[in-house]
Amino acid sequence: MKLKLNAWIVALGLSAAACLPALGADASTADGLVKELSQETIEAVKADKAIQAGDMGRIQALVETKVMPHVNFKRLTASSVGRYWRQATPEQQDKLQKEFRTLLIRTYAGALSQVKDHQLAFKPLKAAPEETEVVVKTQVRGKGDPIQLEYRLEKGDKGWMIYDMNVLGIWLGDQYRSSFAQEISAKGIDGLIQSLVERNTKAAAKSGA
Repeated sequence: MKLKLNAWIVALGLSAAACLPALGADASTADGLVKELSQETIEAVKADKAIQAGDMGRIQALVETKVMPHVNFKRLTASSVGRYWRQATPEQQDKLQKEFRTLLIRTYAGALSQVKDHQLAFKPLKAAPEETEVVVKTQVRGKGDPIQLEYRLEKGDKGWMIYDMNVLGIWLGDQYRSSFAQEISAKGIDGLIQSLVERNTKAAAKSGA
């Protein structure tokens, strides 16, 4: 399934930098933030035997504490819901964001548990100092052809935040927008929320978390 494949590569992209020399990444820059997240995440994995053994609860906790604080979930959710986001009430928007966040955390955690030895190469960031939105381009190298992986980041009061990822030429927001639109068209916004709740509930029962 393409969605699962993309999630695996995204997890790989944030983790594979451990294969690179520690360069003292500067998190005050967009590319420095991505490098730092990669290094800190994989170091935590190496230091935790429970994570190495596949403990999904510990892996999810790692994702929640290390990665998710640097993701603008409101913007990513709004992009994924598309034009229907403005039609949603504030309460519906909160529910959509909560369930979408849970979905991505579980998907990311499951992918992170399968990451093996790969290398992540960073392409030079071409951006003026005053720019507040940039794209960090990386390349995952392992067996087979290199995989292009890109991150959209915005700079705000809290510094740089990731708000979208491009895997194999498809932005995450764009990928979900089509399926979400179908759900909303058939069942309404509450129908989409309920569908996400059911998916998350089944995933939790399956993993025991």
